[in-house]
Amino acid sequence: MANKLFSEFPPVPTEKWEEVIIKDLKGADYEKRLVWKTHEGFNVRPYYRAEDLRNLRYIGSKPGCFPFVRGTKKENQWYIHQGICACDGNLAKANSEAKELLTKGVESLGFYLDTRKVQTKEDFALLLGGIDLTVVPVSFCGCSLQNVETLQNFIAYVDSTGVDKDAVNAIFDFNPLMTLTTKGYFCEESSFEKLAECVKAAQEYKNIRVITVDATTFNGAGASSTQELAFALAEGSEYIALLKDLGLSVKDIAKKMVFVFSVGSSYFMEIAKFRAARMLWANVVEAYGTDSTCAKKMTIFAYTGEWNQTVYDSYVNMLRATTEAMSAALAGVDYLEVVPFDFAYQVPGEFSNRIARNVQSILKEESNFDKVVDPAAGSYYIENLTNSLAEAAWKLFTDVESAGGYVVKFKEGFIQSEIKAVSDKKDKNIATRREILLGTNQYPNFLEVADEVITKEIVSREIPTLMGMKMEESCCCREKIAEPIIPYRGSQAFEKLRLATDRSGKEPKAFMLTFGNLAMCRARAQFSSNFFAVAGIRVIDNNRFDTIEEGAKAALESGAQIVVACSSDEEYAEAVPQIAKLLGGKAILVVAGDPACREELVAAGINNFISVKSNVLETLKEYQKMLGIVEL
Repeated sequence: MANKLFSEFPPVPTEKWEEVIIKDLKGADYEKRLVWKTHEGFNVRPYYRAEDLRNLRYIGSKPGCFPFVRGTKKENQWYIHQGICACDGNLAKANSEAKELLTKGVESLGFYLDTRKVQTKEDFALLLGGIDLTVVPVSFCGCSLQNVETLQNFIAYVDSTGVDKDAVNAIFDFNPLMTLTTKGYFCEESSFEKLAECVKAAQEYKNIRVITVDATTFNGAGASSTQELAFALAEGSEYIALLKDLGLSVKDIAKKMVFVFSVGSSYFMEIAKFRAARMLWANVVEAYGTDSTCAKKMTIFAYTGEWNQTVYDSYVNMLRATTEAMSAALAGVDYLEVVPFDFAYQVPGEFSNRIARNVQSILKEESNFDKVVDPAAGSYYIENLTNSLAEAAWKLFTDVESAGGYVVKFKEGFIQSEIKAVSDKKDKNIATRREILLGTNQYPNFLEVADEVITKEIVSREIPTLMGMKMEESCCCREKIAEPIIPYRGSQAFEKLRLATDRSGKEPKAFMLTFGNLAMCRARAQFSSNFFAVAGIRVIDNNRFDTIEEGAKAALESGAQIVVACSSDEEYAEAVPQIAKLLGGKAILVVAGDPACREELVAAGINNFISVKSNVLETLKEYQKMLGIVEL
């Protein structure tokens, strides 16, 4: 029946589709209207067809098979991860918290340690007592987690329990290249020698990984997905090359590695990113000459993104984290941690942590995301997106490799400059609303005032913070050999703007003087209300005044410092000069739109205009100056 029905619809060639599209565009530029100009170095077409899959070499590959684009496993199980801070050395408390989390849906535990306070196998016994390490994966990280003794103490504890070595799943965050990336130096000259010792110490434990390739810093600094992949591959390749020179085999090195990525907000691009990552890494390891299938499998640890988290209207972060988690789960990551919605400005509490956990539980238990392996397979769009991203990342990676590798290019500043070029574009797009951060640069909560917990430090890119706390400078006295990469949040410039208003002690108001054409005055009033509310300026909206005299009188009575004329372009030439006269300089007059009569109005002394062409951020800074609000 199905075949018979479909046979009634003859195939339509691409040329016919294009003819119809061009006709519907009515002369508009195809490239400008329909082609997506990505930050990744390639463009995305408005549609894809079966013919676009013909030249993709990996099409038809199966989950668990090289090049692993569809996953390294034949199922889609991932671990729900949550971290626990144990830096204060209270290991009993951390243990109690960990065991409680295991009753609330957590499947993998991360411990943030000060290894000066975890020095013996007895310390690990106190930290991990009552936790079945053959069932629950554990990970460890911390500022001083850089020595083989910590790993040896953990192994000694594992041995003392008598459990199956092969069943123990653990990750140690030994990552000297991360220090170079974020600090601009290596903590010590022997960092890679120590890392080699760690690989040897964990040799008999096939599921203990000790080399971390962390790409979250790239994402947090505004890098593109292409750059994330390319520089992560370059880091991984650097580890193989350096440790190989220290006598280790490629197989032994690669099997001890784990890749850590942030999940961005571009839903389909993120799915493609993880699929491409596995494929590219498999090819990198193969190029080093190993035949080990296990060594070619990339283990992926993913965190939902911090770059697009906001401190204003922060509950929206729940929605961002949910879609990001969906991308990661559908793409087949191995571990996933959803960052709590308030992570950007305070230490997450029980509520925000519970919501973060439950996002993943719902994806598993109610949405059945763990029941299907690589549901994106065969999608014309996602398969082509995967391929385009892989090609772009591979080119950038090989450029880095041919020029000396990650360390050389980082010292030269190449990696930093490449990321900055993209982040500058993203910043400009956010400032002009080409990219939307809901609740921050568009559709803000008009009545929201920042809580005391929101400080200048949190909204400033110049003062790095973590969970609302100012990050302490490293006590290491080593000289920088390169400029570090500093993560930030895309919303910070707007947050800084709004916080300046909230902390100014003023209550500036913007009055919408609506008149004339009902449709136009309401549309422009809505636009203008959102425009000024972004800076924390209180909005007084109105439906429509019968006369401009009535509107001007109401505006003056409101005590508003800004009055926005909202109507059609045709009415502005005559009405706006009259409004200016009625206001008598007692308020800043702003015209909503970019009317044809703009030059005439400027000649009449009216200089303030806002429109979709405005740089929202810079324009609002100017209005704050007019209002006497000092920049933070």
